[in-house]
Amino acid sequence: MTRLPMRLLAPVLAFLALLSTAVQAADDRYTFVMVHGATAGGWEWKRTGEFLTADGHTVYRATLTGLGEREHLNSPEIDLETHIQDVVNLILFEDLHDVVLTGHSYGGMVVTGVMDRIPERLKHVVFLDAAVPEDGQSLWDLFGGQGMDPDRFKDGFMQVPWVEPGAKPPYSVKHSVKCFSQPVSYRNPAALALPVTYVAFVPADQSVEERAKKDRSWQNAQARGWTIRTFPGGHVAQQEDPRGVASLIADSVGDRNRR
Repeated sequence: MTRLPMRLLAPVLAFLALLSTAVQAADDRYTFVMVHGATAGGWEWKRTGEFLTADGHTVYRATLTGLGEREHLNSPEIDLETHIQDVVNLILFEDLHDVVLTGHSYGGMVVTGVMDRIPERLKHVVFLDAAVPEDGQSLWDLFGGQGMDPDRFKDGFMQVPWVEPGAKPPYSVKHSVKCFSQPVSYRNPAALALPVTYVAFVPADQSVEERAKKDRSWQNAQARGWTIRTFPGGHVAQQEDPRGVASLIADSVGDRNRR
């Protein structure tokens, strides 16, 4: 057996070590599909997405039909099924696999439907301060109809009072009420087996314990054996600390459900 001289062996070993590091780094790079909440758009996750991209990940920021830059398609006939299909089609037409799917707020309803529809395309799911419904529940069912102020629900839309006429994009827009009243399916055995992380954004004036007692979504996630994480901030913490939220999402991919 021929042995390489040490002066030749050392560069070979250094190259192999570098190659191993590169392979490991590639293994830690993920494909993220990010789903925003009610009245918002993909724009709301721009900074978080930029940090994930800078870390070497691939990021798709979905904008649901009728919202964000797709406001021109808005209609009271848009429902939850429309938005589920938006994200399913994004994943299928981009031919994405091993997707880390994230949903914020109302986006939890959407990603629940996506999980049920195409679980084979998903690697991990992260619910970011998001709705965690049971099979056959609508958003209104989950929250017991709370927040249904009749002054904010007109002409088939949830109106957004903080958007003033002439406001410059990006801004929130009115959102079809059918999205909140339509139930979601969550019964596919492969979907139920997916590893999931639930993240509660906890503001400074609220304790984790207080949040856990009142949060139906937290309780549903815990009952399913999902990993529970908390992050300091308001309901749109991704805008307050996009770097922190980006790191949190990436770290969550290693979470595993309790048996």
